[in-house]
Amino acid sequence: MIRKAVIPAAGLGTRFLPASKAIPKEMMPVAGRPVIQHVVDELAGAGITDILMVISRTKRTIEEHFDRSPDLERMLEGKGDAAGAAALRDLSARAALHYVWQPEMRGLGDAVLRAAAHVGSDPFLLFLGDTIVESNPSIAHRLSAAYERFRSPVVLLERVDPARVSRYGVMQGTEIEPGTYRITDFVEKPTPEEAPSNLAIAGRYLLTPDVFPLLARTSPGKGGEIQLTDALRDLARTGPFHGIVLDGMRHDIGNPDDFLLTNLRFALRYQNAPVGARSKHCWESVGAVLHDTRMPRWGHDQNTRWWRSGRSGGIPERPGGGAIQTRAKPGAHTYLPGLSDGLRGRTRRALRGGRIPQLG
Repeated sequence: MIRKAVIPAAGLGTRFLPASKAIPKEMMPVAGRPVIQHVVDELAGAGITDILMVISRTKRTIEEHFDRSPDLERMLEGKGDAAGAAALRDLSARAALHYVWQPEMRGLGDAVLRAAAHVGSDPFLLFLGDTIVESNPSIAHRLSAAYERFRSPVVLLERVDPARVSRYGVMQGTEIEPGTYRITDFVEKPTPEEAPSNLAIAGRYLLTPDVFPLLARTSPGKGGEIQLTDALRDLARTGPFHGIVLDGMRHDIGNPDDFLLTNLRFALRYQNAPVGARSKHCWESVGAVLHDTRMPRWGHDQNTRWWRSGRSGGIPERPGGGAIQTRAKPGAHTYLPGLSDGLRGRTRRALRGGRIPQLG
């Protein structure tokens, strides 16, 4: 049975700057919990008892988050919040947590190689620390079950838009049964014309220690980085290698747009009260932001500073003075700083597609 897991979490998170300068992107909250805690919870729920996190010197807050905090626990208990104190203790009790540093950012392959001594001769799960995957049963369970059946490395695959395959490592192989593939090769970021499929690696792996000597022999590529996909190609070409297709939803928290969209989904789906006042208010607020032309519109002045026009009775002023007036065209959509056209469109498609429940 699989007992060990590795979580690479040393990356710089440049797409989240300036926030990620001091706060690791893996610590960004989704539904009140850091992203990396969602990952640990999934692993622990699948029976993983030994987790190694690959971090860097700027990611010490990850260690601190999972460490005990006796003073805070006592304070909560003194206030009668025994459940809150127990939840804090549970952070460090769910699995044995270990840490190793990646001194330089030399790619995912180099980060995985840092785990070789800890993993030893055992197969292990490799879960990226900035990705949440929802599936029932969990992906950790599914990957472990596939390994027990095939005794080979297994990766999670996700069907992507063929026009977007150039963003991913894409598999080449044969479907041996619905949702399960025998993989013979991987192609890193192919053009749509070159892609052998639209099945991309989705940030979840079950690997064997055979990957470590291959990574040690892998030459650095662009930017001096060692790519994990290069070692996976060698594994696929020399022995059995399988992939299972995602039956659920993957949330990539590695960029601000998808982070916001993920929080939106979780806020609407996982409120404690069933369609209570809080979740209904959240739903109504989302609808207002996306569709209500009466909402304030945002823009920027000649000094590129953001300003907002308000409803009647509270119109802010430009940085240099003078009230802002707006002319919202019928059917126009509200624009907010940081809310890109792409995110707004994907949110509307999610609403129409039913992936975010329609609350009454």
